[in-house]
Amino acid sequence: MNGILVVNHFLTGSKYNELHNHLQTAAKKMDIELKVNTNLELATENIQTDFVLFWDKDIHLARRIEKMGVPVFNSANSIELCDDKARTYIELDGIVPQPKTLIAPKCYFEADMSKFVDNAVDILGLPLVFKECFGSFGEQVYLCKSKKDILSHISAKPFILQEFIEQSKGSDTRIEIVDGKCVCAVKRFNGNDFRSNVTNGGTMTVCTANDKDINNASIACEKLGLTFGGVDILDNGMICEVNSNAHIINIMNATGTDIAPLIFKTITEKIK
Repeated sequence: MNGILVVNHFLTGSKYNELHNHLQTAAKKMDIELKVNTNLELATENIQTDFVLFWDKDIHLARRIEKMGVPVFNSANSIELCDDKARTYIELDGIVPQPKTLIAPKCYFEADMSKFVDNAVDILGLPLVFKECFGSFGEQVYLCKSKKDILSHISAKPFILQEFIEQSKGSDTRIEIVDGKCVCAVKRFNGNDFRSNVTNGGTMTVCTANDKDINNASIACEKLGLTFGGVDILDNGMICEVNSNAHIINIMNATGTDIAPLIFKTITEKIK
């Protein structure tokens, strides 16, 4: 079997190389020849392969590959739903518990959002969490303690405002789901930041997630159409974020569970 691992041409560094090499090694052990191509390399090419493992967020490329009849994991639609925090919230609203969230009105340039901010503070209280709709590794996420703080982060980029869950400050649980099942979980903690992300200085340790959190994580992945995903759950049981292509090396180092062969096993079963 042959596959292509699609990665972003403009994200480079040792952590990305380590991930890509690991995925190739895991694939080879399962008799899968996995070629690595960047989104730039494929932007002008037609593709012939058994499947694509899409470890990027270049939605247009993913959709174009799907139009060629090539199975893509995760699908373009699933990646798009997870990449946009507003769309994630809307898709899961009423399905699984989430922090109370307000989506900023669309604007085409920097505009006066003070009325929206005033209303949001009345509804969500302070402090609250400001999140740009697009971002990874906890970036573009801010804890705002005043209206002035909120306004200082606003640009023409889409954003959401979310209630701050004090009991989960700097703490959450990441549950890894593959084919609807929990394969491992870690507790993440950061004593110096309200964000638990390891990239921001947090730590992770293996844990046993409770049945309710596992069930909600599985439901979220199913609703978003994910073959595999990482679900971040706050300490009060609310889902904070769903990741379509989470960095699996840190999880493996913490838990001893290698998610890569589980992903390839599921892909193989789905395309037979």
